[in-house]
Amino acid sequence: MKTLLQKITNDSSQSFACRIYETPQFETNWHKHPEYELILILKGHGTAMIGDYVSDYAVNDIFFMAGNLPHWFRKNHPQMKGAALVIHFTGDCWGEGLLQMAEMKTIQSLLHKNNGIQLTGTLRKEVADIMQLMYRKQGFEKLMLLLQCLQRIGQSAHFSTLTEDFNDTGNVVNPVIEQIIDYSFKHYLEKVTLEEVAAIANMSVPNFCRFFKKNIKKTYFDFLRDLRISHACKLLTATNAPILDICYESGYKSWAHFSKQFKEVKGQTPSQYRKTYLA
Repeated sequence: MKTLLQKITNDSSQSFACRIYETPQFETNWHKHPEYELILILKGHGTAMIGDYVSDYAVNDIFFMAGNLPHWFRKNHPQMKGAALVIHFTGDCWGEGLLQMAEMKTIQSLLHKNNGIQLTGTLRKEVADIMQLMYRKQGFEKLMLLLQCLQRIGQSAHFSTLTEDFNDTGNVVNPVIEQIIDYSFKHYLEKVTLEEVAAIANMSVPNFCRFFKKNIKKTYFDFLRDLRISHACKLLTATNAPILDICYESGYKSWAHFSKQFKEVKGQTPSQYRKTYLA
């Protein structure tokens, strides 16, 4: 298995990294790093896992993640091209003392939260433009644009909190978790049993359940539910398929079960979700 504590490197002329990653570099499995991450999706769509959050991502989506928050952006199809503009920085990349200044309280407050967020509304377009400009700039201008991005995010209410104060104390992500997640992505539309996934981890079912919840902060079946509902959301917004067909195509055998779980995850019915997205 790969080392999942990712090492972010900068060249000597920069205090933080601002790069475009394209297939195959875009594909990084369940991993984490101490740096904060601001990511703008440029190509591809699929499923985002950020801490205990699971949902879909698409072109122009922007996510901001605290350091050491495990995440994985997995494309829907292996042949699909993926690309993202990614900014990695540490909380002290601009040197000691800057964030202690009175003018930096907004940025300081943003960075003190151990959260994963998704930018929405006008904030998403505004930050995307600044990120694209940042990629083309060098030196002092590049650093000022990073601070401008963080200030805008910290001042705005146009974001969704995906995972809040996610506490992951391990130095590396357990490689068995990557195996389980990878298996789940390949089989979540089928019937999956605890015995199957426990066997992958070489554990008894009770030990596996405790192990999975400790690492992902939710039960395995809640995780599987989130994968299936994320798939249903893609079908609801990208196709005109009848909702009953989407229910069955998302791994459910019962409309009542699908409808109940969809509302648990999204806070609205499948038909309401489709109308809201298309409005």
